[in-house]
Amino acid sequence: MTTPTIIQRCEAANLRLTGPRRVIARVLEAADDHPDVETIHARAAAVDPSISVATVYRTVALFEEAGIVERREFGDGRARWEDAKRDHHDHLIDMQTGEVIEFVDPEIEALQERIADRLGYDLKGHRLELFGTRRR
Repeated sequence: MTTPTIIQRCEAANLRLTGPRRVIARVLEAADDHPDVETIHARAAAVDPSISVATVYRTVALFEEAGIVERREFGDGRARWEDAKRDHHDHLIDMQTGEVIEFVDPEIEALQERIADRLGYDLKGHRLELFGTRRR
């Protein structure tokens, strides 16, 4: 079964989808990175120049409240956004360039499960963000 699109999830949540919100939803759906509001705005304004930065701020806040997108903080002072329904992955943030590298590691996943189990918990989710600099 395919994951519903951001627009489909907005409709299912009974969010009013104006034209600008639809454009912003499509921009977020197409993102293969972790765009901040300014990046989302630039991409949306390329489709519809009437979309303001304020509209993007309000829209991502609305989508976050509805559980459609998730806010990520990678230590650079900017909130970044990604689809809340993307497959699970962790992040490695290059502290020099700001590049965000997504990865999945079965050993890390198994270790987290073992730790939760040892402490008497059933793991329901987690976020792992590693910060580093490239070796020279």
